Amino acid sequence: MTRATAVRAVLAVAVLLASVVITLTMSPRLGLDLQGGTRIVLQAHDSDTVTADRETTDRTLEVLRQRIDSLGVSEPTLTRSGEDRIIVELPDVQDPRQAAEVIGRTAQLSFHAVEGPGTGKPETGEPPAGDSETEGADGRKKPPASDTGPGELTLADEQGRSLALGPSRLSGAGVDDATAAFDAQGGAGWSVSLTFHKDAGQDWKKLTGEAACHPAGDDRRRVAIVLDEKVISSPQVDPSVGCRVGLPSGTTQITGSFSADEARDLALLIKGGALPVPVEIVEQRTVGPTLGAAAIEASAQAALIGAAATALFITVVYRLFGALAAVALGAYGVISYAALVALGVTLTLPGLAGFVLAIGMAVDANVLVFERAREECADRPKRTLRSALTTGFQKAWSAVADSNATTLIAAGLLFFLGSGPVKGFGVTLAIGVVASMFSALVIARALTEIAANRRFVSDYRGVNGIGRPGAVRAWLVRKDPRLFRRPLRWLVVSAALVAVAVAGIVVRGIDLGVEFTGGRLVEYSTSRPVDVETARDTLAAAGFKDAEVTTAGDGDLSVRTGKLDNDGEHALRSALAEEGGETKKVRDELIGPSLGDELRRNALIALGVAVAVQLAYLAVRFRWTFAVASVVAMVHDVILVVGAFAWLGRPVDGIFLAALLTVIGYSVNDSVVVFDRVRELWGANRKTPLDTIARRAVLQTVPRTVNTGMGALFILAALAVLGGDSLADFAIALLIGIVVGTWSSVFTAVPGALALERSAKAPPPPAPGRGKGTARGKTRTVRRDPLDNGARV
Repeated sequence: MTRATAVRAVLAVAVLLASVVITLTMSPRLGLDLQGGTRIVLQAHDSDTVTADRETTDRTLEVLRQRIDSLGVSEPTLTRSGEDRIIVELPDVQDPRQAAEVIGRTAQLSFHAVEGPGTGKPETGEPPAGDSETEGADGRKKPPASDTGPGELTLADEQGRSLALGPSRLSGAGVDDATAAFDAQGGAGWSVSLTFHKDAGQDWKKLTGEAACHPAGDDRRRVAIVLDEKVISSPQVDPSVGCRVGLPSGTTQITGSFSADEARDLALLIKGGALPVPVEIVEQRTVGPTLGAAAIEASAQAALIGAAATALFITVVYRLFGALAAVALGAYGVISYAALVALGVTLTLPGLAGFVLAIGMAVDANVLVFERAREECADRPKRTLRSALTTGFQKAWSAVADSNATTLIAAGLLFFLGSGPVKGFGVTLAIGVVASMFSALVIARALTEIAANRRFVSDYRGVNGIGRPGAVRAWLVRKDPRLFRRPLRWLVVSAALVAVAVAGIVVRGIDLGVEFTGGRLVEYSTSRPVDVETARDTLAAAGFKDAEVTTAGDGDLSVRTGKLDNDGEHALRSALAEEGGETKKVRDELIGPSLGDELRRNALIALGVAVAVQLAYLAVRFRWTFAVASVVAMVHDVILVVGAFAWLGRPVDGIFLAALLTVIGYSVNDSVVVFDRVRELWGANRKTPLDTIARRAVLQTVPRTVNTGMGALFILAALAVLGGDSLADFAIALLIGIVVGTWSSVFTAVPGALALERSAKAPPPPAPGRGKGTARGKTRTVRRDPLDNGARV
């Protein structure tokens, strides 16, 4: 065993042991789409006096945190997203109305002078967004506000009496603190103490001083504290306060026959209701716990079945070394899972799919190395197995690095340009790429190098799996088909496929999901079977004529509507319950129109940036002709996948976008491997026609392309069958993408490069081993085989 092998073995064991410890002692952090709960995205807006920037949004977040604490939700999460957006995650909260009533209070807290009794009943209006019920501490329903004149409001007080209020004299932003306290010595019971910021304290003193000019018992001696157009308190100014004197900030107390809970609630509303800027609910998602549990179980089954099939496949193809790669694949699974847990990554449903998919893609580097080692053994049959394996790792490094770099680019775009759970897919995909590199270049290499040193493995070439060329390669070399004698015909075939896909997009249209159009999508399970037509008729009779009803999952119903608030959803569910009995909400997605436009725009930007970044990377690493041909093939694959979904009538949503960006990375990955071989062969045979070079390169890399594609196909087929509706579309998109990506890397990218090279004037690439810094005629130091001592006869 060489020193390098020993170092790799020790490093592999250390990392694997640490990963096992982390796996056994730490639990993953599940997203709401896996554990169940409600996710609400709030958009902050400018008020008349305050701009919604980073600072005011942070203050708003803290206010909302105090409100949410009153819900009693275990481990709620609030984070700021961007400059003016707040993400609220409430585990186990299944009724969004409860959350929206506390979180969605969009008005600011304000203090008003009472002008006197209200004239007549306040007009009945639509309640504010998120407030389906308006009850006070005494349980009485409060009528909404009515304008009585410029700057005046008519609101109901705590007892339901109408009060005419003057304009706002003080906003909630001036409140420094509000605390509930019990006065045991004075016998006053529970009270709420108020303190104000410096300038606001002067305004409060002036407001209470003006109210004190009216006689005791007069409504005009009261001060109304209003939140969300509801009077939460309207105390009388104490008779001991003189006219125009007012109450100083630190001595203000609101007394009354409060219970402990009422005093605390009032203090919370005054302190927690002071939103610096108004907010609007632009996104709301609710996932039932059963859906997340089913997704975890299905993904685990798909991972086990797909990984077992992949391990069996590479063992059959590469024998002993394939079995060792399967062991490294198992180690990859443990390491990548431990990395997700240790880094505190929130595992979402798309992220879980990315973790499972990365298992199938993790064999890519091993296949590249083994195929190169097979070539070395075929070219020089007398060389040792260890020497051929070492050369295989050296020569495969360029293709491994480039192919993984393109996948990391796709993962980065998903993280920075994706939204919500899709970001989790980008994170898990990136971690999977890094972990797969470690498992292939450290763990698998250490195992195979140790095995290659055994005489039995080295002598019996049929056992090790790389001592003899594969059956597919041998057949291709024997037939030697002239694939690119007429490259334009392959481009015509690709153009015809693109035309069919575009026809589907034009004729059938793209079924954009609610995530891109805005609206509401709710999935229900019923205790009695309800067919789609009956459900449509029932909802139409209940006033939901525009609702689109389809089947989902095992007999569930999926209802998609336009704008629908929480009360409307409750009415819709009640209508379905009349036909289906007990009706449970499995999944609920509400997307505001502005956010839908933003997500749709970001999706197009992500695709455009993906094309530009991949083109730039390939242009740096390869000739510009190869870069353009690879990007053309990539665009070809994107159009075919979108067109296939149009013909199939499948929805296009955020998870589909994640799959599409993954297809982009996979497509470029395949093209990189082919062009890396073209560059190598062309540099070594500079006078050989390029179409001959391209044919040889394709025939040499086809086994790699097929073998790595099979690993991903096993995983995706298991996800498509076992993953349910939530993962089926993701798996189908990637299945189509891998098939067309394999085709385009050979029959679109290579013919395109050949066509472009006809007009290119750049010379062939330098011969292998001669870099830009090596002058002609000068001897270059050749790196010696580690098992070669330099002796020659």
